[in-house]
Amino acid sequence: DWSSDVCSSDLLPPEDREVVEKRWPDAKRTSTSIRYVILKEGDPQAGKPQPGQYVSVLFKGSLLNGKIFDQVQDAKNPFKMRIGREGLIAGWEQVLPQMNKGEKRLIIVPYELAYGEKGRPPDIPRRATLVFEIEMLEWGDK
Repeated sequence: DWSSDVCSSDLLPPEDREVVEKRWPDAKRTSTSIRYVILKEGDPQAGKPQPGQYVSVLFKGSLLNGKIFDQVQDAKNPFKMRIGREGLIAGWEQVLPQMNKGEKRLIIVPYELAYGEKGRPPDIPRRATLVFEIEMLEWGDK
């Protein structure tokens, strides 16, 4: 199991950790320092998406200060990508295969598992901890 409340090292910088612990005190932490809160339970009977499969999600991405840098909220035109193939940020690659169909999860991703030292100018600054709300709609081979 990749999730744990106890971890030897934490990738979040102390100032970001303080914000996260205040705003999301109940967030669990994975062994790779991703924090998460399950906002809506999904269907555990549906299995989980596998590497190579295409997932369809709705999401909102923001900085710790709340500024939204990207989002797809239209269920008729969801964000669709292939797990393990298309260069998603590492944080998404780790979280998506853990999600149930219909699940909505808030994740807080340290910069090392997001856009790194350089960020993604102009929207994402250097060394930015990112917050995503992701809703797993479905997955399949196409």
